[in-house]
Amino acid sequence: MKSPESATTASLATTSGDAASPATTSGDTASDDATRLAITSGDAASGDATRLATASGDATSDDATSVNVARVDAASGNAAGSAERALAERNLCGLVGALAKQIEGHIRERAAALDLTAAQAVALRELTGPMTMRDLADRMSCEPSNATFVVDRLEEQGIVERRPHPGDRRAKQLVLTSEGVALRERLIDLLTEASPLARLTSEEQAALNDLLTRVVR
Repeated sequence: MKSPESATTASLATTSGDAASPATTSGDTASDDATRLAITSGDAASGDATRLATASGDATSDDATSVNVARVDAASGNAAGSAERALAERNLCGLVGALAKQIEGHIRERAAALDLTAAQAVALRELTGPMTMRDLADRMSCEPSNATFVVDRLEEQGIVERRPHPGDRRAKQLVLTSEGVALRERLIDLLTEASPLARLTSEEQAALNDLLTRVVR
């Protein structure tokens, strides 16, 4: 038989053991709460990070799309601008070419009235004073050999003569004879009359001259 003290001791031990159970339960509860809090916090942080990454990705994608659209628009604008400039240049070239043909025809017609070829008329028009064969060729926009052929014909007609160059013994100067001076005056009158450029006023001719000079030079 157990003594009363032994029973009491056992009862107290059992009671103490039962009393220790809430502590264990509290520990488990705290652990579970901490775990749930950690998981919840982790889930929240993960969700925030995911939303942030998604938002950043969307923003980056939108920015990239905007940049690509801007580049496409710029390329389209450049292409349109190039097409417009090409069209404008084509039209200008056509007009300049048409004007050149009209002037050429006008010179040929007026030269024929004086028994001159168009090339001879151009040479006579450009002989504004004594000059070398190279200078005349530059004014006629032709090779010196072509200018020489034209001058030879004019010299045979007594319109032009070659004289020693005052500053260069190796060169010759082209000088109009008295007959050449009179013929040139008649030619200038004929070329001025009904010229294609006569459709422009003096101010318009000066403006056109300035524009063409800028292009050529």
